[in-house]
Amino acid sequence: MTQGRGWVGRRAVVPAGVGWIVGTALQLTQPALWTLAGYAALGLAAAAVALSWARRCRQAPDGARCAWGWLPVAAALAFALTGVRALALAAQALPAHADGARVQAVWRVTALPQRGEGGTRFDAELLQATRADGTPLTVAGTVRVSWRVPGTMRDAAAPQVLPGQTWRGVLRLRAPRGLANPYGFDAETWWWREGVVATASVLSGVRDAPPVLVTDEPWRVPVERARTRVRDAIVERLAAQHPPAAVGLVAALVTGDQAAIPGADWAAIRATGVAHLVAISGLHVTLFAWLAIAVVQGLWRAVGRRWPGLLLHCPAPVAAGVGGVALAWAYALFAGWGVPAQRTVVMLAAVVALQLSGRRWPWPVIWLGAMAVALLIDPWAWWQPGFWLSFVAVAVLFGLGPAPSAPRAGVGAWLVQAARELLRVQAVVTLALAPLTLWWFGHVSLVGLVANLIAIPWVTWVMTPVALAGLLAPPLWGLAGWMAQGLLELVHALAAWPGAVWSRPAPPWPLALAACAGALLCVWRVPWRWRWGGALLVWPVLAYQPAAPAPGTFEVLLPDVGQGSAAIVRTARHTLLFDAGPPLGHSDAAERVLLPWLQALGERPSAIVVSHDDSDHAAGLRTLARAYPGAQWWTSFDPGARHGGAFSLCTAGVAWEWDGVRFEFLHPPAPDWVPPARGGDNARSCVLRIGQGARAALLTGDIREAEELALLRADPTLRTGLLVAAHHGSRTSTAGPWLDGLRPQAVVIQAGWRNRYGHPHPQVVQRLQARRIPWVNTATCGAVTWRSTAPERLACERERRRRYWMGAPAGAVGAAEEAPADTADAASP
Repeated sequence: MTQGRGWVGRRAVVPAGVGWIVGTALQLTQPALWTLAGYAALGLAAAAVALSWARRCRQAPDGARCAWGWLPVAAALAFALTGVRALALAAQALPAHADGARVQAVWRVTALPQRGEGGTRFDAELLQATRADGTPLTVAGTVRVSWRVPGTMRDAAAPQVLPGQTWRGVLRLRAPRGLANPYGFDAETWWWREGVVATASVLSGVRDAPPVLVTDEPWRVPVERARTRVRDAIVERLAAQHPPAAVGLVAALVTGDQAAIPGADWAAIRATGVAHLVAISGLHVTLFAWLAIAVVQGLWRAVGRRWPGLLLHCPAPVAAGVGGVALAWAYALFAGWGVPAQRTVVMLAAVVALQLSGRRWPWPVIWLGAMAVALLIDPWAWWQPGFWLSFVAVAVLFGLGPAPSAPRAGVGAWLVQAARELLRVQAVVTLALAPLTLWWFGHVSLVGLVANLIAIPWVTWVMTPVALAGLLAPPLWGLAGWMAQGLLELVHALAAWPGAVWSRPAPPWPLALAACAGALLCVWRVPWRWRWGGALLVWPVLAYQPAAPAPGTFEVLLPDVGQGSAAIVRTARHTLLFDAGPPLGHSDAAERVLLPWLQALGERPSAIVVSHDDSDHAAGLRTLARAYPGAQWWTSFDPGARHGGAFSLCTAGVAWEWDGVRFEFLHPPAPDWVPPARGGDNARSCVLRIGQGARAALLTGDIREAEELALLRADPTLRTGLLVAAHHGSRTSTAGPWLDGLRPQAVVIQAGWRNRYGHPHPQVVQRLQARRIPWVNTATCGAVTWRSTAPERLACERERRRRYWMGAPAGAVGAAEEAPADTADAASP
């Protein structure tokens, strides 16, 4: 390639790849989408510049300098293309008027169903939908359907839902809406990336006839149907002899379906750092491609001996390369087409294409081009941890290079050398990925090196080939099941080691990015002065500690936990948890929201208060007791076996001071206090005041108007800066006299999005509006941060990190429209 034609080829790949990555990243940070005209204008302008630049670069004497002009062009094209795709996906969103609608529908199953104890979940295409009044409803895009089996029927056979089937029944549609917290699983981003425009539940009861199978057309989704059949065959063969985790592990290695692995086993897998082996990783796809290339090359040469002309038209290396990549792509597609598989297929295709064309490109060019192509295929993979861990791991391996060693004779010597190389590579990869692992997950596995030294060769060279061979000889799945069971026993044993996981606060992304670059410098073959510089870049992440409130001040963090309550109170050197949140699916808010948040802050609570024994406040009690056995516990009830340790009753008058901040219980009045007949556990709720006067915070549990007025009578001077509204904004609480007496500067209501109780009640909203008290609802605001230094300000998570695919952070006043006035609180306990 001449200098005058330097605008093509590998010289342009690096700047164009960097530009594409930057443009995609910029578009993904948009808080709101542009119009189609805006993206189209940017794309057309970039295309015009690209044509002009191409003509100029053909005649440029310095091709290298000219090539970097493609960076802004590629960035603009990526920004525009990603924006247009986002507009197309946003146009498929469920209309606001259809959120919560009950429809008579016909749907086609499009993906592998996930079966659990309570029913089946699957993706579907909505072919027809009609509302109760006969109005047709059009929903384009993927609908995530949940078909729950009633408790009285769980012993009976669950419906056999298969991809390609068309069903008719009654659905309740919902817009995808997740919890908005700074840490933990981001459901809305995940739904958007999966293309899910609505969720739905199958209605089957007294009012609604059970769904009816209309047609079964496997040919419409042949890959998903085949995956389902294989997964079901594995489960049927192994379920009787092996635990669910072993069955799920074999199914995951063959089909990419990880849903059958129980949560407790997933925790052990993550704690030992072997999660990358459970997914269909690049290692699995590379191994499969290597075997496929060898098989295709052998078969092609065998056929060529019979028809020599075939080898003249298509030599064996060409057939092997093309065939191997095609089979690797088919395997990756069958296994779910995850990000590591995408990356591997793209890089394999690039390497084979370069080899067949006789070109040699440096590995950074191939690596960068593969990242750009992966983002072209799926721009929103940018927000997936697997995307970054996968590409950084490959960069480490490329930069590390082969270990220098003298040739040795004998199988034993070869095994020793292979073990040393595996130890070297695994140690380097673990070190290099540590900053990213800390950023995404808040911890690093200290037993991961030992676990991976055993698990990588075992899973890659033994388990996976045996499990895949089961496609041809199903009895081999039984052998793979025993292998998986042994691996899981090792994983659980290592995860139980003291100090198996090292946790650190989650660093800001600039520190994590710098530390990642520093870790790469530490492990690559570069001069030692560069390695010392890399170590200096890593150190800030290891030493990072989030800022705590100053002595004498405090902050209250109110997570978005759905229809329930929980609060984190931080002083200079102490943390208190108030309530443990509601159940969330098969888990609870403590595990899914509170623990990740506390871990990201680097905090362990000194005290935990559970206001009363309702599930929306106490569901996470057992989780917290297991995670923080040394904490001081305060409750208004006897937690019994769920806690198993010492606890104290939150009696009025009990007070203490942390870091210049006073904590005091105001209710219930005495340990033997008996609430009114209609009060129940709600009336006995712990009420905690933090601080004094207008800069105080008042956490009220589920007390009612009677308890509110009693507190005012006991202390007419009671004031507060922050009031967490009792009972999620129920009409039986947050009374007018209570608000008049407290004179709060801000009110937070913790309630679930479109909850069935109608919280907050319109009457409560009217009371707040009439008094011009600023207020927010976590259902629309997301997690809320309040600080005693600015008692009138409430910071909402949905506004802080607004993205165009997130549910709108509707103004708090609009939250009252979640339920009609005549039904609000109708079902409230």
